[in-house]
Amino acid sequence: MKIGFIGLGIMGRPMALNLKKAGHDLIVPERGSLTDEIRAAATVVADAKAVAAGAEVVILMVPDTPDVERVLFGASGVAEGLKPGTLVIDMSSISPTATKDFARRINEKGCDYLDAPVSGGEVGAKNAALTIMVGGPEAAFERAKPLFEAMGKNITLVGGNGAGQTCKVANQIIVALNLQAVSEALVFAAKAGADPAKVRQALMGGFANSRILEVHAERMIKRTFAPGFRIRLHQKDLNLALQSAREMNMSLPNTAIAQQMFSAVAAAGGADLDHSAMVQAIETLAASKVAEG
Repeated sequence: MKIGFIGLGIMGRPMALNLKKAGHDLIVPERGSLTDEIRAAATVVADAKAVAAGAEVVILMVPDTPDVERVLFGASGVAEGLKPGTLVIDMSSISPTATKDFARRINEKGCDYLDAPVSGGEVGAKNAALTIMVGGPEAAFERAKPLFEAMGKNITLVGGNGAGQTCKVANQIIVALNLQAVSEALVFAAKAGADPAKVRQALMGGFANSRILEVHAERMIKRTFAPGFRIRLHQKDLNLALQSAREMNMSLPNTAIAQQMFSAVAAAGGADLDHSAMVQAIETLAASKVAEG
């Protein structure tokens, strides 16, 4: 299958290469940042319009809602090159509300649209082990499923367009609150005189165990905060959660607190650190409480 892929960053690059390994032909837009590996694996064309014109399926993996809108509907964007029957798959993590509008506009051109954000980070992308949460028509999902299986393991059609993005927002809430809980627990243990590494080892054998405790707690203990998944991107996802909550007239108080923890690290220059660096905000808060009294 001819796959157009737009967004070849930390996540997108290995995802695209896994599609190539599965036997698909890649078409990508020219960018100065394209690696030699991608240039060797793909046909490079002028822009997103040309990508869409040559592809049966167009996949997007870009940072935020405005980026998706620009790639789809901006000058020389995907929408200008679409042929009826092309499938557009947005694997970015963006606004569920905007996603529904983007899907409607693509549908008007005789094309199907899936929102299919992912979880699993760079490691999951490289190992083709991503969790993929999909929103859209079932027939389009079935058409795309072999592509998803080349990139991920846990693949679920959650509902109609926007449902995939809603699921991803829920995922990011859970991850953020787990990061906050693990950070607080390890800082508490350290302040009480216990060895955080041994506390983590003990907790991994009990009911408190989680992937956050396994993976991110080790990063916290070793102070290895190279991304991974950047704090600024998790901030963006929690902003989507809080915005969606306002639209539904509901409150997410603990999500708001987690967002403030991320904001504290970002304000100190850590926006591009791994999100496990939230522990730094907890440590700073703990130190300030000690200083106060």
